[in-house]
Amino acid sequence: METIDRRGLMLVLSSPSGAGKTTIARRVLAEDTGITSSISHTTRERRPGEVDGKDYHFVDKKTFNRMRDEKAFLEWALVFDNFYGTTRAPVDEALSAGRDVLFDVDWQGADSLRKEAEGDVVSVFILPPTAGALAERLKARAQDSDDVVARRMAGASNEIRAWEKYDYVLVNFDVEQSVAAVHAILAAERLKRARLTGLEGFVKGLLADL
Repeated sequence: METIDRRGLMLVLSSPSGAGKTTIARRVLAEDTGITSSISHTTRERRPGEVDGKDYHFVDKKTFNRMRDEKAFLEWALVFDNFYGTTRAPVDEALSAGRDVLFDVDWQGADSLRKEAEGDVVSVFILPPTAGALAERLKARAQDSDDVVARRMAGASNEIRAWEKYDYVLVNFDVEQSVAAVHAILAAERLKRARLTGLEGFVKGLLADL
C-alpha cells in the first residue's frame, strides 16, 4: 500500500489513576504497529511484573536530577513524590521518521508536551464511569497500600479538573469501545493536512500530469 510521507504525532493519554488508561494504551500498542510507546524515566519503585527498559527506565533521584539539569527531558513532572520524565532525542527521531509515539502521562506532563511541541500533540483524557468504579479499580490492583489508594483518590479530583485542556475526552464505560475510539482518533489525526509532509509534492506531480 502506497502512502504519502507524513510527520509522526504524539498521542497523549491521561487520566486519574485507575480509570483504565494503561489498559487502553497497551491494547492500542498491541493492535497498531504504527505507534510505539514512549518509555519514561521514573524514580518510583518497580511494581511486580514491571521490566526495566520496557515499562519504565527506573533511576534514582540523583540520576534523574542530572538528566533534568542537562535538558535531556522533553517533559518531566513530580507525581506522588516520584519523578517521571520523557527523554527528548528518541521522540524527535521517531516523529521525523513518520512514526507515532504514545505518552502515558498526567496532566502536568501533557501541559509540558503542549508547550514544547503543540502541533505534534493529540491529547486524550480518560474518565472513569463513576467515582465508585475508580475506587474499586485502585483497590483491585493490589499493588498499592491503603494509604496510597486514599491519596490517589484524593488526587483524582485535581486530575479530573484538567479535562477541558484535552482535544478528546473519553468516558471509559467499556474498554472495547474506548480502545476503538482511540483507534478512530489516530486514524483521523494521521490524515490531517498539516502532518502530510509529502502532500505538496504529490499534488504538484499530480497537476503536472494533467
